Amino acid sequence: MAEQHQQHRPTHDTSRDLHDKGPSTSQVLAVATLFPVGGFLLGLAGLILTGTLFGLAVSTPLFLIFSPIIVPAVIAIALAVAGFLTSGVFGITALSSVSWIFNYFRRMRASWPEQFDQARRRVGDTASHMGQKAQDAVRT
Repeated sequence: MAEQHQQHRPTHDTSRDLHDKGPSTSQVLAVATLFPVGGFLLGLAGLILTGTLFGLAVSTPLFLIFSPIIVPAVIAIALAVAGFLTSGVFGITALSSVSWIFNYFRRMRASWPEQFDQARRRVGDTASHMGQKAQDAVRT
């Protein structure tokens, strides 16, 4: 029982574990390569943001002056785009509906001979039954 309570002692060197858990050479090279690229892209993003804000500050007065022309033009273009998209959606819906109906009738046509045979038998049975009833009615 004393053997079971004995603590587990490491059998290998802990300095080797620290060395194995450190970054590999490829990871160090990746960080050394990507850090300058990331910094460059971050700086480029800042320049683009600054240029966008400057352009917006310059063009805002023009937007205010020409807004009676620009706003209706934007509305007309938006309605035209919405109309084209809507007609496309309705066209696709119509084509898929026609395709579904065509496939439905094509599948149904394959089972028509069976349905016609069943209908012919029912009509024949009904006719013979009515004939029997008519003969019975005439006899009585």
